[in-house]
Amino acid sequence: MANFENQKFITLDISGKNYLSWVLDVKLHLSAKKLRHTIEENNAASSEERATALIFLRHHIDDGLKYEYSTVENPLELWQNLNDRFEHLKAVVLIGYSYDFRILKQFQNIIPRCSKLYHN
Repeated sequence: MANFENQKFITLDISGKNYLSWVLDVKLHLSAKKLRHTIEENNAASSEERATALIFLRHHIDDGLKYEYSTVENPLELWQNLNDRFEHLKAVVLIGYSYDFRILKQFQNIIPRCSKLYHN
């Protein structure tokens, strides 16, 4: 776990292009630090826990986002603001994955036929 702190953590890009992976990384990190509850509704986090989580979130977002949300003093509020801003990207990414899956499925059907052609 000591090496955990030394791992690279990608900051959230202002365009949100890495939002989905960033969300997963943040949730995992906050869970490991026992701070995940700070970004959940109706939490009973102490002011120290909220401050620690907010510092972590602000440290891992683009400078432009830091500036835009500079008045936010609650990690849950910042988390919700970022979610409201980038949530639509989930649908865009899932549509892309669906398209990629259909293409791969077509190749899955083609590969055995090509293999038979080349090996016969």
